[in-house]
Amino acid sequence: MPRPLRPRPAPPPQPVKNSRSVYFAGELFSAKHLVGNAYLAEAIHAASHGRYLCRLPQDFELRGHHPQLIRDKDIRSLLECDLALFNFDGPELDSGTVVEFMFAKFADIPCVILRSDFRAAGDQGPGNDPWNLMASFYPRAISVPVNALALYKKAYAAARRAALDDVIRLAGQHSSATAQSMCDHIAALVVRSLDRAAKLPPALPKPLRENVYAWLALLPNLRGDPKKLRKQFATLLDEKISRGLL
Repeated sequence: MPRPLRPRPAPPPQPVKNSRSVYFAGELFSAKHLVGNAYLAEAIHAASHGRYLCRLPQDFELRGHHPQLIRDKDIRSLLECDLALFNFDGPELDSGTVVEFMFAKFADIPCVILRSDFRAAGDQGPGNDPWNLMASFYPRAISVPVNALALYKKAYAAARRAALDDVIRLAGQHSSATAQSMCDHIAALVVRSLDRAAKLPPALPKPLRENVYAWLALLPNLRGDPKKLRKQFATLLDEKISRGLL
């Protein structure tokens, strides 16, 4: 019988009071993306004891519909969330993720940027963010560069001390346990960074808030009546202010 995976701490039976919604931005085009996104979102929920609830676009995107409907749903969902997590992996950043990141900055949403890819990319040089400089230096944004492979290798080395051969390792789901250890470590880093991001003061000046959100209702050319959209975004702004986000 396969050995069951090490269980995570049981989540609270009821939603945590004053929990924060987190838009989970990243690629969702392959099985590896989908599994990795879902696994990390669950690990973040467990590590935060339910304080952070990740919203995965792969769970609500309207695939099979008109491209604009898909885009509009993602933009609305991003702007409705309290915080956002952006996955900046790969030799080139995913263009859709970068667009979503810029929308988050237009709306002054606290953000965490996670890069688990150990490869150096971009044009900033050593000691700076390992991606294109145009996606750095924005307010209320915390970078979390992590070497996921190094974390996996560390967990793997610990497991290898048990002298398991490859057959037992795979049949007993030890590889999954190693990946889980890596993911839990990354989730803990993300939770600490979300805590820091949530405490950063707003960058958007109070006198500009209404005008900025009125413009955000029109900027992406969302489908719908412009007057209704502006009213919806005004309500969204009021909700963010009431929750201490702006």
